[in-house]
Amino acid sequence: MNKDEAEKRTEKLKKVINHHRYLYHVLNKQEISDEALDSLKHELYSLEQKFPALVTPDSPTQRVAGSPLPEFKKVRHKIRQWSFNDVFSEEGIRNFDERIKKDLLKKLNYQGDIHYVAELKIDGFKIILSYEKGLLKGAATRGDGEVGEDVTQNVKTIESVPLKINKDINAVVEGEIWMGRKEFKSLNALQKKRGEQLFANPRNVAVGSIRQLDPKVAASRKLDSFIYDIADSSVSVPQTQNGELEFLKNLGFKVNENFILCRNIDEVIEFWKDWDKKRDKAPYWIDGIVVKVSERRFQDALGYTGKAPRYAIAFKFSPEEVTTVVEDITVQVGRTGALTPVAHLKPVSIAGSTVSRATLHNEDEIKRLDVRIGDTVIVRKAGDIIPEVVSVVKDLRTGKEKIFRMINKCPVCGSPVKKGTIGKGDKESAAHYCVNKNCFAQELERLIHFVGRKGMNIDGLGEKILEQLVGEGIISDAADIFELKKGDLTPLERFAEKSAENLIESIEKSKNIPLQKLLFALGIRHVGEETAELVANRFGDVDKIFKASRGDFEKIEGVGGVVAASIYEWLADPHNKKVLNRLLSHIRVIPPGKRTASVGKLIGKIFILTGELKSMSRDEAKEKIRAHGGKVSSSVSVKTDFVVVGENPGSKFNNAKKLGVVIVHEKEFLKMVS
Repeated sequence: MNKDEAEKRTEKLKKVINHHRYLYHVLNKQEISDEALDSLKHELYSLEQKFPALVTPDSPTQRVAGSPLPEFKKVRHKIRQWSFNDVFSEEGIRNFDERIKKDLLKKLNYQGDIHYVAELKIDGFKIILSYEKGLLKGAATRGDGEVGEDVTQNVKTIESVPLKINKDINAVVEGEIWMGRKEFKSLNALQKKRGEQLFANPRNVAVGSIRQLDPKVAASRKLDSFIYDIADSSVSVPQTQNGELEFLKNLGFKVNENFILCRNIDEVIEFWKDWDKKRDKAPYWIDGIVVKVSERRFQDALGYTGKAPRYAIAFKFSPEEVTTVVEDITVQVGRTGALTPVAHLKPVSIAGSTVSRATLHNEDEIKRLDVRIGDTVIVRKAGDIIPEVVSVVKDLRTGKEKIFRMINKCPVCGSPVKKGTIGKGDKESAAHYCVNKNCFAQELERLIHFVGRKGMNIDGLGEKILEQLVGEGIISDAADIFELKKGDLTPLERFAEKSAENLIESIEKSKNIPLQKLLFALGIRHVGEETAELVANRFGDVDKIFKASRGDFEKIEGVGGVVAASIYEWLADPHNKKVLNRLLSHIRVIPPGKRTASVGKLIGKIFILTGELKSMSRDEAKEKIRAHGGKVSSSVSVKTDFVVVGENPGSKFNNAKKLGVVIVHEKEFLKMVS
């Protein structure tokens, strides 16, 4: 066979193999035997070995290729990745429905019916796939929503993920990687046979497999996928969520068939109840349903909070419950000084993982439950994450159980313990607090929070190392971290020359920090990710936040009086001021990308960006628009004022022409935002 004949044969083989891959892994059908399909793959492999120039990125032989990677590379997402807020009850989902109606009335004056699409929430591992001209170019983990890890080689091993989709378009899609119950059972049987530790649950296997440096490990695990969202596309996509799912299926992606268009929230609840009863019979783990407003125009109007879409929510199933014995109750000290009683349990498996501790929240909760050391208790995972004690099986008491008494001195520093609030603006609290603000435990917890992934994200600076640094007196506050030298670390246990260098390098990398992440990292009481985002977007820089009054914070939509008081008092504290000023001398704070100016020449103007700009990135262009008071939207409508067009524009360009929207090219745009 000459090269021309081989080229024709390989093209046909690829087409046939991909057809049967799609039938088997996406449509769950089979027209030829596994042996016959393996024979076709072997023939293709042999031809490519003989004619290496015929190997293409979309060839089925390229699913497992290459040597193990030295490390995973970081990749910045083209489209910000979000997580969902959760509800666990009918009341919670009805409140969500009411909020949607209220927001659409306020923003669009819409009072009609709201249609929702309900989809199964697969308990797996989120993945973001990028395609260029139809070919798979990259696969990344979610990471912190802005930066993930490149896991393309591992994802290529999953047969249900197409290496080439059915249209030569550019697209970014999102989905879930998962392992089926049957495959999980087989894998654990093999682990047991080898005398190795069993895996806790399929989700852990999916996560661990995708994060293996050797793609052959991922290939051996028989992972699967479902794709559920188009984050970006060079062609127009359907304007409803159910239409989008059908569009994904037509592109060649595996889409979960168990979704439904609901005309109202009652139908959503009915779907949730139905799947709560039969979830254990599904071939994969599910932990709830995802509910999305179907119409894209409503999605665009509702937008996002600091961490989640407002138009969607995860409606979780009731958490799994088990019984076990309370062997002891101890007290932990948190970063705010709050003392939390913790039940030490006889280890028990719940929702696929082994639990040995559960929170008891505070002394009042212990009294309400009447929990005693030695009791048999019912434990559940709140949101399938944090274990908590639900109730006591009092009929099993023997009389030897011990009543818990809250301590009156901090278990770490020995300072007095006070019940109730320790902040001027806080309401009365049921918690107990250590009154010593310089308590070792509090400072350690504050530092753990500060360096965490959602804050400064200092890789390699974990709890044990921080405990060592604080214990040795090398650091005492957040600013000290940025004054560390290699010589401070090398004499310590766990630190060699190289590990010290790596940590100093990680600290250096963290010095460029978005304002909202810095606010979260500071550990101000009541300030989570969303509040930090709201404050950052309102003020734009640290200096303005310093100068703000308590009333200024209260004016921010979504920030109440208690939170405003907490922020204001934290900033007014002399010690906090001193530490923050030192900290700011070491880091560069990046203004929030979503700030909207209160004054400017583009006030109220709605912009759409399409194509590639030569002079700046898309994020920089958005920031300039917002800095001048404009707004950036994701889809063209009659309300759009300008469509900024760069090179290789997408469908938004054509939509703008059809609707008669003003089209602005890069030179004109630069004049507008200069």
